Amino acid sequence: MTVFEARVATEERLTAAAVPSPAADAAQLLEAALGCSRTELLLAGKRRLDRSEAERLDALVARREAREPLQHVVGYAHFYGLELQVDGRVLVPRPETERLVELVLADLEGASAPQPVVLDVGAGSGAIALAVKSELPDAEVWGADVSPAALAVAKANALRLGADVKFIESDLLVGEEARVVARRARVLVANLPYLPDADAALLAPEAAADPTTALFGGPDGTALAARLVAQAWELLPAGALLALELDPRNVHQLAAKLAGWQGVAVHPDLVGRSRYLVAYR
Repeated sequence: MTVFEARVATEERLTAAAVPSPAADAAQLLEAALGCSRTELLLAGKRRLDRSEAERLDALVARREAREPLQHVVGYAHFYGLELQVDGRVLVPRPETERLVELVLADLEGASAPQPVVLDVGAGSGAIALAVKSELPDAEVWGADVSPAALAVAKANALRLGADVKFIESDLLVGEEARVVARRARVLVANLPYLPDADAALLAPEAAADPTTALFGGPDGTALAARLVAQAWELLPAGALLALELDPRNVHQLAAKLAGWQGVAVHPDLVGRSRYLVAYR
């Protein structure tokens, strides 16, 4: 079987398994099986797979047919130009969260401090913290998460990328070290679990593979975000930015509760759904 034929056959298998994006997934699975780039894959269409390559591809495709997340199958996820290692210990970073990073970076463009302090709460794989650090090398970036398993993934990603981001264990801002950092922060950013609990019965198989602790935020999805807002009000210095990603169904609900905060605003994602809540202490 040639590379081109393998790509067609893989796409057909994924289509039959009702995988949402069979063509894109087929290409990425072939890249993983062959250890090549997308350009190399396109140039190798007439080359025949050897036995070991065919066996690796078959094993990868079987996992994706079973609706294991593509990022778990290949072992990485792309986020804001970075390649992050991910597995079942962390939420797979979503493309829409890149817009949250953009909002933070836009705010920091006018920062007067030469080394602004940025704290990412609920850091997971480290995606937001590492993206901010990659764009603003002089920033002092921290990530906090309640899960030691998630922190292990984040720290490994930082080490592999050579990024000087410090990760600490804390339940939101309860931990003393997280509180100390929050008192100095120019930005506090968070993509916390925001799905209403009732959504558990509606998840696609890929989303169901994420840790449940990274998905659900109580009856209306705002329980954790509301806790963080209260803690941030107590700790953040005047003028600090709070930037949250939420669900379009609950972002305005939480925004209405930010009494005393300045510049409260809700921003849309790339398809126009209200998703990001920003406010200044």
